[in-house]
Amino acid sequence: MTWSCAPDMRQSSVKALYHQHLRATVLPWTSVVAYPQGPPEQHLCSKANCPYFAKAELLADLLQRSLPKFSIHKLCMHPNEWQQWLETTCKENGWQHEHSPMIWRELINRGGKGMLLGGFSDFLEHVQAYYGITSDMTTELMMKIATENLLTRELCMKEEVYHQSLIKPLHIWISSALNPTCYILIPQLFAPGVFWDAPTISLHLLDVGAIEEDLQGVRMETEDLALPQLHKVTVYTELDQAFQQAHFIILLDDSWPECGREDEEESKVRKVSERYQQYGRLIDERAHKNVAVIVAGNTLVNLKCSLLLENAPSVDSGRFVGMATQLEYEARAHIAQKLSVKTADVTDVIVWGNISGSSHVDLQRAKVFQYEGAIWGPSDFSQPVLKMIYDRKWLQTDFLNLVSSQRATVASKSQRATAISATNGIIAVLKAWNCNSSAEEVFSLGILSTGQYNLPAGVVFSMPVSFQDGRWSVLSDVIIGDEMRAKLQIAADQLREEKDLASRTREDTA
Repeated sequence: MTWSCAPDMRQSSVKALYHQHLRATVLPWTSVVAYPQGPPEQHLCSKANCPYFAKAELLADLLQRSLPKFSIHKLCMHPNEWQQWLETTCKENGWQHEHSPMIWRELINRGGKGMLLGGFSDFLEHVQAYYGITSDMTTELMMKIATENLLTRELCMKEEVYHQSLIKPLHIWISSALNPTCYILIPQLFAPGVFWDAPTISLHLLDVGAIEEDLQGVRMETEDLALPQLHKVTVYTELDQAFQQAHFIILLDDSWPECGREDEEESKVRKVSERYQQYGRLIDERAHKNVAVIVAGNTLVNLKCSLLLENAPSVDSGRFVGMATQLEYEARAHIAQKLSVKTADVTDVIVWGNISGSSHVDLQRAKVFQYEGAIWGPSDFSQPVLKMIYDRKWLQTDFLNLVSSQRATVASKSQRATAISATNGIIAVLKAWNCNSSAEEVFSLGILSTGQYNLPAGVVFSMPVSFQDGRWSVLSDVIIGDEMRAKLQIAADQLREEKDLASRTREDTA
């Protein structure tokens, strides 16, 4: 019998006494039946407090114990669960059945859809005709067993809730879960070194307004990976439960419906503002106070991060970052091509400013390893990139153009978004946040400015940070000259304009 806990330990005293009576029963017809297509398996399903289930299950037990080819599978559920299960099962199999219990049979060696027998009366008629037996259980006994079945089911449900409460999974939420980046990101979240200290992970996939069946497909594929760390996968198409108990949130939203009556940019900012204000409030209300939030994508990344900060005042501002790592890696790739080394051999490239707009790639700290120049050293020997690239014109023109157009170029060639490189950047930041990076490693992240480097305070600005003990800190030894400061001022002005536009669209909506 299928329970949440072992039924043998929960068998009622009334049922046990009736089983003793059945053991003394001799079937009038005990010859072995031949099944040329394999033995049929009977499925007996009911709500726990159904008296007819009590009668049918004990009759089925007698048959299973006496006939070697008779197999019975029983499913007993709480009355609150029954109706939804019944409707779903009947819809999947094309059956019509309204009452408890429901009994069907199928050939266990052939698979396929089972054959509905019906309710208790149909089952009793089938047993009488096929095996020549009936049940002599009284109505009073049926009611007693049904009552004890319900008590047993409720006890098992309480035990299940208790055992579930002992499991403390890490809760990871991903928004825009049908985004191609999410599809590549999911298995990488369970790679060694990402969440190395989390025994189990609950993955929550959110895509507001999406078709639930599409999300269920992603859930099923994730479960098919058989990941030891994976505790549970849940999907959501509404915000009613969004970010509950979240420890990590990865926001991938990047597609916004256009409104033909408005300016395209204003429409986009309005949609982003509405959604991310909601996100911020929900994170403030429902997530853990030490939640880590990563904002990724190609559109208004700094503004999204800023909106979250404004609407989640109880969460430390240091727990929100915008992803500039992908842009940083794209710059490293072009430098590596120029110097004929691997991308991994170029480090400490810095991205300043507006991640989705006016940004500046800073190479003053950038290093290159394994470069075959005039000076050659061991594998840990590095040289400054700016001293290895003599073509200043390339750095000032072609390089910047290549970096800014990299994603569009990749998308045009592959006919899809740059999901692999986006995933790589997210995973790098997650590893660092989970104490799996060197304190000397440099990352570019959009963070809330508090006036560092004389940048305007209160603006989310991409700047260089390093991680130590699960916290980031801004590098303090980067030199900003007059030319670079002018570029950063342009980025700061652009970010303020985005914030002002978001404020105006909110006022217009109000």
